[in-house]
Amino acid sequence: MSSPGNSRILERQSVHSKDSGPSVVVVRTEWNPTVVDALEEGCMQTLRESGILRVKTVRVPGAAEIPFAIRRYWESLKYTDDKPHAFIALACIIQGDTPHFDHVCTIASQGTLQLNLTLPVPTIFGVLTVLNESQAWERLGGVHGHKGQEAALTALSMIRLNREWTEKPPSRLTDNLS
Repeated sequence: MSSPGNSRILERQSVHSKDSGPSVVVVRTEWNPTVVDALEEGCMQTLRESGILRVKTVRVPGAAEIPFAIRRYWESLKYTDDKPHAFIALACIIQGDTPHFDHVCTIASQGTLQLNLTLPVPTIFGVLTVLNESQAWERLGGVHGHKGQEAALTALSMIRLNREWTEKPPSRLTDNLS
């Protein structure tokens, strides 16, 4: 089970840059808007507190549409100076009475996986997959922390890592077993 105490992600991340700062695109769904609004607010607050000024929000109908929107956004800007440094996918998928829940969760998670394997910038999976709305609220400042804030901090960490590797590729791994 994920809880705020089992990760160092809550340690503030900083991303220093020679340019106008990193750009982050948040792609969020229209389904379960009260929950997703809270996810987005926590995400945006954390990005602001971390000094990220260039944030764009894109709204899509549902979680299944997130991968398409991210891919098209990237394709439209990849040759410009305004391309994003990270994407954050935000949604809340609540289980219903049919297998539709399983299909939507698979599409969203596999789509994010494919984006992370093909785009040169990270896509952060800030998608809640819960059995009921009370579980969602437990992940929005309750016993499981705030997943919107965690998504923002993960994006910052991955932007920093991506920049480090772009500026200086990682050296070969060596054994430290001596």
